[in-house]
Amino acid sequence: MELKDTISGMISADYKERFKAEYTQTTIRFNKLCDLCERYENDQLDFSPDCPLDILQHQLCCMTEYLAVLEERAEIEGIDLE
Repeated sequence: MELKDTISGMISADYKERFKAEYTQTTIRFNKLCDLCERYENDQLDFSPDCPLDILQHQLCCMTEYLAVLEERAEIEGIDLE
C-alpha cells in the first residue's frame, strides 16, 4: 500500500476510518524511514543526506512509540487496524 491509497480514509466522515488511515500512513512512513536508516548505516544511499543518522534514528524511536499508542487506542476504541 502507498500513501495515495489512504486518501479516501483520510477524508472519510467516519473517525474510525480516518484513524485507520492515519495508522496506515504512519506505518508506511515508518517502514520507509526504517529502510532509509538501514541503507544509511550500510553506506548504500544514492544521495548525501543532510541529516545525521542519529536524528533519523531518534525519529524512528518516536514513530515506534506513536504507533504503539495508536494500537493501544485502537484496542480500547474497538478499531480494527487490519
